[in-house]
Amino acid sequence: MEPSILEECEDACVGTQPDLGAVREQLLDESSVIEMAEWFKALSDPTRVKLIGALLERELCVHDLAELLEMGQSAVSHQLRYLRNVRMVKRRKVGKTVYYSLDDSHIEQIFHVTLQHLKHK
Repeated sequence: MEPSILEECEDACVGTQPDLGAVREQLLDESSVIEMAEWFKALSDPTRVKLIGALLERELCVHDLAELLEMGQSAVSHQLRYLRNVRMVKRRKVGKTVYYSLDDSHIEQIFHVTLQHLKHK
């Protein structure tokens, strides 16, 4: 068992930096913080992660995604709508068929970097 690590400073701690102004200036603005939290929240659902994993391979229609994930088309469509709202996927309509793909290469990069991190020990 790992020894307990204190998660707080001691009462006598006065900080390590005399001026935190430089760090404060680099903090994200509130709007960016909220948008980023929503973006990562999108990846907190296993179904959405599976959808992105499938779309890493190729553009797919809702029917194909439903078959791959063994889910109903309406449930898949609901998750795809969420991913589209946070700009992780985009859609293309051909007749009555809707095809989905990753919004851009950043999604693929983030997905692969996250996997690398999880496999890193």
